[in-house]
Amino acid sequence: MPGVIGRLPALLDRLRREDSGVALIEFAYTVPLFLLLLGSGVELTNFATTHMRVSQVAVSLADNASRAKQSVVSGIPRIREADVNEVFAATVLQTTGLDIAERARIILSSVEANAQGGQWIHWQRCFGGADYPSSFGKEGDGANGTGLAAIGPAGRQVAAEPGSAIMFVEVVYDYRPLMFGDSLINTQIRKTAAMYVRDNRDLSAIYNPSPAVTPSRCG
Repeated sequence: MPGVIGRLPALLDRLRREDSGVALIEFAYTVPLFLLLLGSGVELTNFATTHMRVSQVAVSLADNASRAKQSVVSGIPRIREADVNEVFAATVLQTTGLDIAERARIILSSVEANAQGGQWIHWQRCFGGADYPSSFGKEGDGANGTGLAAIGPAGRQVAAEPGSAIMFVEVVYDYRPLMFGDSLINTQIRKTAAMYVRDNRDLSAIYNPSPAVTPSRCG
């Protein structure tokens, strides 16, 4: 026993100088942080990419709606419910992987000038399983008076000239995190876009001639 006690200081000194497991311990400490940084980078990249794609959805849909029309013999071209439905269907085909039909709400409004010079949401159509109302008004708003002077986010509002129409699009998309699941709050991505109707168009109504289709109403 006295011999063992005598060797104890030397043993403790040897243990103090032993560093063969330090690298493994340091690695064990840094791996969680490294994985967190890696996951955050992937998540941030996906979030930014999704923002860009949703913005492209809004611009593309506004552009397509501004061009959609049915030519009429000896008459002014007009837009039909079928044309609007086809514009929405094209959006689904252009957005593989976003699941627009289930996770988004797309609101298409025809913004026109009323008789008093104010702005008027003449008609409005919606698509997508997410349940979000328009942030800027509903169909029929501004039919009379000048209470609705423009439509859109502050600093980026638009107003239609008399005798013309603007196709105004709102997209609200439910973003779901890739890496962290329900540990992060799901984020709504909101984008808007607006395009003047490109050619002459009958603005008196949105038509539904035979064979009739089901309008993509918002309510």
